[in-house]
Amino acid sequence: MSTRIVIADDHPMVQAALRSALVAALPDLELIACRSVDEVLEVLSGDRREVDLVLLDLTMPGTDGFAGLFLLHAHHPALPVAIVSAKHDEATIRKAITFGASGYIPKSLDLPEMVEAIRSILDGEIWAPPRFAAAATPDPDAALSARLASLSSQQLRILTKIVEGKLNKQIAGEMEIAEQTVKVHVSAILRKLGVVSRTQAAVLCERLLSTGARDPG
Repeated sequence: MSTRIVIADDHPMVQAALRSALVAALPDLELIACRSVDEVLEVLSGDRREVDLVLLDLTMPGTDGFAGLFLLHAHHPALPVAIVSAKHDEATIRKAITFGASGYIPKSLDLPEMVEAIRSILDGEIWAPPRFAAAATPDPDAALSARLASLSSQQLRILTKIVEGKLNKQIAGEMEIAEQTVKVHVSAILRKLGVVSRTQAAVLCERLLSTGARDPG
């Protein structure tokens, strides 16, 4: 049986480098390239064949920071997702692992090192750079992260649009749902996050999902 990996990265050079390295190292490999989280979700929903791993960049069209990771887990909670990012600071790596990533692979690694990290993740391990001591640095936002993780995929999408400053009517139009449905979801979002206003929800979301400075790729 072949191994199926989705590369979710909007940089063609990164896709090409990963494809070349993985095809040479892993037998019976099928790679699927996507340029956005929405494309990944389309692949996962439209194909009955199982995907073994998603390699997810932190910054792509339509999502920034950890929003993509949360959306993928909301739709496919059992799917292994590993972050592949130019960022490699300890706080970002710790957040990724806390948020359920199966691994964190800095783009600064040599391609052979990346391949070995991906092999480990496919074998069921949680992989992070060797110098990273996750157990010694617990995430201070773990409780708040759990609240965010309790949101449904629909609620996560609405929350990301709230962060963008969009009103219920605008959200309803973009998502093609009734404005009253949006209002119901917003009330549930506020309750689950333990806040009383959209502004507080947006601030909390930005704090948890942000990786700090913009990922350079």
